[in-house]
Amino acid sequence: MQLNHELPDYAFALRSADGRSARVNERVLTASFILSPHQLIEGWRPAGIADLVADDLEPLLALQPEVILLGTGERQAFPAAVVIAACLQRGVGLEAMTNAAAARTFNVLASESRRVVAGFLIASGQG
Repeated sequence: MQLNHELPDYAFALRSADGRSARVNERVLTASFILSPHQLIEGWRPAGIADLVADDLEPLLALQPEVILLGTGERQAFPAAVVIAACLQRGVGLEAMTNAAAARTFNVLASESRRVVAGFLIASGQG
């Protein structure tokens, strides 16, 4: 049996994520960030779901995704209706889930060459 080592055609993969940190490739991030298969944007403003406003989605929407995954920390939470509406008005799906679930979903969609962008909320100062 011949085995081939396949390299993904995308630059970033999530190795793990929870409400306190995430590991993108081999880098540990401890603040909110945005991730697409080809771009990592650190220092995303909101630290939690209560901080998230519609304008915070602009950097995600600028990447022209077909779907946005919103990692809401340790627990699933839903953004305000105005935040959801900002996506729907542009024909972009928004799925809110725990950071761990968003990481798994991101990797699957990226491996399928889907236009996925994820925003991960990580509360600063959590230990």
